[in-house]
Parts: sequence; C-alpha cells; structure tokens
Amino acid sequence: MILSFSAKLLATSLVILMTLASAAQAESVLRRANDLSFGGSESLDPISANRFYEVNDLIYSRLIRQDVDGRPAPELAQTWTANATATEWTLTLQPGVTFHDGSTFDASDVKFTLERVKDPALESPVTDVLGFIEAVDVIDPLTARIRLSTPHAGLPLLLMDYRIRMLPEGAAAPYGVGTGPFKLDSFDPESMTILSANLAYWEGAPKLDKIEFTAIPDSEARNQAMLGGQIDYNGLTRDQEPLYAGNPDFTVQSYPAGGWFGIAFQSNQPPLDDPRIRKALRIAVDRAEMLALMTGEGNGIVSCDTPVMASDPFRANLDCPQDIAGAKALLAEAGYPDGIDIEVFTADLEPGMVQYAEVYQQQVAKAGIRVKLTVAPSDGYWDDIWLKKNAVTSWSQRPADQFLNEAYRSGAAWNESHFANAAYDTLLDQARATLEIDKARSLYVQAQEILFNEGGTLIAYQENGRRVMSSRVTGIAPQDEDYIRWYLVGMAE
Repeated sequence: MILSFSAKLLATSLVILMTLASAAQAESVLRRANDLSFGGSESLDPISANRFYEVNDLIYSRLIRQDVDGRPAPELAQTWTANATATEWTLTLQPGVTFHDGSTFDASDVKFTLERVKDPALESPVTDVLGFIEAVDVIDPLTARIRLSTPHAGLPLLLMDYRIRMLPEGAAAPYGVGTGPFKLDSFDPESMTILSANLAYWEGAPKLDKIEFTAIPDSEARNQAMLGGQIDYNGLTRDQEPLYAGNPDFTVQSYPAGGWFGIAFQSNQPPLDDPRIRKALRIAVDRAEMLALMTGEGNGIVSCDTPVMASDPFRANLDCPQDIAGAKALLAEAGYPDGIDIEVFTADLEPGMVQYAEVYQQQVAKAGIRVKLTVAPSDGYWDDIWLKKNAVTSWSQRPADQFLNEAYRSGAAWNESHFANAAYDTLLDQARATLEIDKARSLYVQAQEILFNEGGTLIAYQENGRRVMSSRVTGIAPQDEDYIRWYLVGMAE
C-alpha cells in the first residue's frame, strides 16, 4: 500500500510520540502538536508570514502584552508615554533581561526589531500594521523613543501584536534566540521541535523542564493523540468535547475569545469583483443558526462580517439577519437570476473548519447559491490555498486597528479577500490620525459598515475558545492562549 505524504507524516509522528512517552516521565515535559500548516516552511522569524507561532510564542517576548481584560500591560517595556501629538512614544525597558545566548536585552534590540518591520525584503504582513514607525532612537540602554510618521494614540495596542517579539540586534536566519521562558534545543517543524526551560528567564525559572512539539497536520489525528495520552494539550471542538466528559485524566476548558472562522471570497476575480455578489454570498447566511450548530448556545456571538471582538471599544454593533430574498435580488441585479455556482476550499487543519464550510453550503442553497466544497490537504494549506482561492480562514483576536488594516486595507499582505476600497482606506488613515477617542470610534465603525456592505469575507460569528489538557497540567486558567504565562505552567506528579 502506498501512503500519502500526510499519512506517512502521521505514522512517523505517532512513532515519535510513543518512543518519547517513557522518556518524558523522567522530566517535567509538556507534549504538544504543531499543525504543519505551512508545509514544513515554518519560520522562527517572528514577523515572517510563515511564522512557527506555537514555538515563537514561547521563545520570544513582546514589549507590551495583554492583561486579562485585553488592555496593554508591561512585558519587556515597563512604561510608555506619548508626546502631546502622539507622534513620539518613549518606552522604559525592564532591567536585567538577557537573551538565551547570554547577551543583555536593551534599547538597541528594540530599535533593530521594530525598524526591520519595514524591510521590503522580508515581505512581512506586519508592515501593514506598524509601517508608520519612522525610526527608533536609543536614548540610553533602557530607554527607546519610537518616532511615527503620523500620530497614533493607539500604538501600545499595536505593540501587543503577537509577532512583535524582541530579537537581538543583528539577528539573522535561522533565528531562534529570544528572551522568552523557553529556549530552542532542536528545530524540525516536519517532525519534532524541542524547547527547554530558560532558567535565566526574567520573570522566574519555568516549572516545566521541556516542551516538545510533534508535527500532526490533521485535527482529528491530534484529537486521537490526545485521547491516547500521547500529547498533553490540544484545541477542541464542540463535537469532540463529549469524548472527554467525565474522564478524570483530562481537563476541558471553555473561555471567552475573539477568534473566528470565515470564508474569504476572492474579490479581485470575476464574478466576485462585483460587490453585489459578494454581499449576496454573505447575507444568505443564518448566522445565529450557524453559531448554535457550530458552537452550541452561549459559546459565542453573532458577527456581521466585522473581525473586531465584542469587548473592543471600536467594534461596530450591526444587525444582519438572514436575507434570502435580498440575496436573490442582488444576484439577479448582477446578472445571475438563476443563482450562481462557486467553489469553496477548506481543510481539516483546525477543528471545525470543514464543518463551517458544510453549514455554509447548506444554508445559502436557499438563495440559489450552489457551493462546490473542496477539502484540500491540511499540510501547506496556508501556502497553497489561502490568499489564492475562496477558502475557509481562521483568525485569533486582535485590536481593531490592527485587524482592519492588516486584513482589509488595499494591498495589505494578509488581505485574504483582496478587498480594495479607497474610501475604506481613507477612514482608517483618519482614525489613526485623530487623538479623540469618540471620533476615532466613529471612523472605525464606518469602516466596518463598508466591510458589511461591500467586503469579501464572511464572518458569521466569533466563538469562545475550547481546549483539553491532561489533568496533570497545572497553571493554565480558562482564558485565551495569549494570556497564558508559560513559565508558571507545570505538570503534577
């Protein structure tokens, strides 16, 4: 029998997991899986479009992180203040922080890390978020001044970006040296990556000795590895949750989050370059029903195609009931009185991605929208399908300004639907330039209204997060992964 690449990789992964299971008992080791979503081209450069996010989040630190309410909180920056026009921001840094190679973290590293965001050779999607950083001045070893090309009162929110993680000055490929609680021992995204505790971590030595990542691209295979006791931490769907009910070997958590699945329709390709068709494809959805089917009652909120989470002060509160008649009318007006045929790609990459597309297919059929579903291979999905096809997409929570610029501004690297609207871009520019919060909110709301009326991405709802862990795992509260303080996570005997 000839095995597919994915099947071979899964078989290899399971052998590795079983081989290491006994060895892991000798140390305090947390075993996880990485989804191989970039097909082996995962990068340790934090701002790479192919960033190895599961690992990067553990080996690097940010200047500013989120507190449990989503507000900016100190990490490597102790304080931050702006001048009167919000064109300059001064950061005071934590003293005594060292990189994994023993070198001292200081303002020159902040300068290097932030200024490389604009390097065109890197082709980083972060440029669309922080490209207005003009320069960083080193005032002294523990003081950095960030100069902006335009005022921005919300810079601390943008510095919470999960990719803005500090590198040592002059760092180059393959990267991997940070100030985070764990350091890189070995790196192979297609097989196994091993991290060990950074005993010199500035917040305190981690409780875990190691974290091991094994590549398992298929979400159901990851679930089976979890059930079999071969990994200790995994995402979870509503359908998988009953498998763990009443089992004392596992802990299941549900927590508020702003993440979502969506379908990004390619707005630059006929016939989807007609905004009437794009709107028809979105308003034909019964969002409340999809939310209930996919997550269960009380496990999320309906979204009218805005990516901004409910707790964000700049979220637009829109109303978007299913409108079959309106969808049919828009299709007829655009030259499709008998309905339209489209293809949507998905993959079993994350729990629920395939089901999301299936529910969409069933709901919009009432409007004469005939959807051909194509399930693509999980490995390499973000490289081979995303940005290129009408495809199910997945995003975690971000501040409004970051989301609206990164995912929808004309020409942005991660503008997955290739949406381009000059009026929308102007609203974002105006919002960034104003120092008045109420005025900024009005501008961001208007931008989200444009997305609902003309945008290319369906966002039916935003859901709570779910995870399952070995009952031996300690130190993880029911909150989004971005809030986990990994140096406090341990494994009970």
